[in-house]
Amino acid sequence: AVPDTVPFRSEEGIPLLPGPKIPKLAAHKPNQTPRVRRSLPCHPRSPYKYPSLPPPILHLQHRPTNRATRKSRASRSHSDTERSIQEPDTPNNTTPPTTYMARWAIAIHGGAGVDPNLPEHRQEEAKRVLARCLQVGVDLLRAGATALDVVEAVVRELETDPCFNSGRGSALTRAGTVEMEASIMDGRGRRCGAVSGVSTVKNPVSLARRVMDKSPHSYLAFDGAEDFAREQGLEVVDNSYFITEENIGMLKLAKEANSILFDYRIPLAGADTCSALAAATENLNSNGMVMNGLPISIYAPETVGCAVVDSDGFTAAATSTGGLMNKMTGRIGDSPLIGAGTYACGHCAVSCTGEGEAIIRSTLARDVAAVMEYKGLPLQEAVDFCVKERLDEGFAGLIAVSGTGEVAYGFNCTGMFRGCATEDGFMEVGIWE
Repeated sequence: AVPDTVPFRSEEGIPLLPGPKIPKLAAHKPNQTPRVRRSLPCHPRSPYKYPSLPPPILHLQHRPTNRATRKSRASRSHSDTERSIQEPDTPNNTTPPTTYMARWAIAIHGGAGVDPNLPEHRQEEAKRVLARCLQVGVDLLRAGATALDVVEAVVRELETDPCFNSGRGSALTRAGTVEMEASIMDGRGRRCGAVSGVSTVKNPVSLARRVMDKSPHSYLAFDGAEDFAREQGLEVVDNSYFITEENIGMLKLAKEANSILFDYRIPLAGADTCSALAAATENLNSNGMVMNGLPISIYAPETVGCAVVDSDGFTAAATSTGGLMNKMTGRIGDSPLIGAGTYACGHCAVSCTGEGEAIIRSTLARDVAAVMEYKGLPLQEAVDFCVKERLDEGFAGLIAVSGTGEVAYGFNCTGMFRGCATEDGFMEVGIWE
């Protein structure tokens, strides 16, 4: 029987007896290792291997948020999240989570579409320049430099050497002047900067970096870019600094044929006119490949670029060029266009080279990242897909690195000046297949 002194009764007069005592949940201690869900896949670069136990997983650490700092998931790149690798719970496992360090990797290029009859000494010269600039990037990465700093430093080296069509040695406009363009992009937050129509700034890639870091804009061109460079104290030189005798000769040949030449050419001995040069090379080239309506030997695209992933897994890319020989004044190609010639995000970093108009139409650099993100393809498969399916009838090439340290390249023409290196000691410089 229930005594009348029961203090709590329902509306119908039914006594409410106290139920079983519910224990309080133990408060989570800050230093306590959280339990790991074993249903998630392990990170591909995990150093831990247990044949008889479930693999480790990629654990996303919780970050407290408030109204001021909260982000939508859709706008957050994976690099914004602090990552760690955690071993499975075992009786003997007392090791706390360790911060995951990605493997760094770097790739550079000096242009796609190389004359098969390019003299051996010119091939070796290009390889030496690529190897030297690649080593600059490797040394910086080993010292712990960020991907953004590395791509700027490497492209600056390439711009300074007249071997390639960027900075000193750039292609000439119809007026016989130099109009350079460059872009740079940070995969962390997808920040970017670009410049076009630059004629006195010694290193256009550094100006693009300043546009990204020091201005409210992403793209400046011509007089506005020049004025901003002086405001920022960047080194400027006379336009004649960028002009070489070789380029003057090639501009003369291009004007005679009333043609636009991709970057600067390497004329064959004994060819005094552009028509004679074209006829001679047509006889020498058995492959019959034509780029922009000209034999491949009159086409030597030497735009430069660099793509890097650093030890923290952050990516960056940069591209720089002088454009086309005998181009119209004011022409803008793919190199300064984010998404066309340059792109970087959490998935990868890409720099393109080749026929700029074709690259612009296909948004080639961004497409590589999109294929990785939406189709789930690995880096090399994404590169191959975009080069094969997105360029239509255009000729181009590209280099790319992934956020996990992979390196890839692809081109649909004869050769591409390129080099790459990875943290495990691999290093390569090449031109052909």
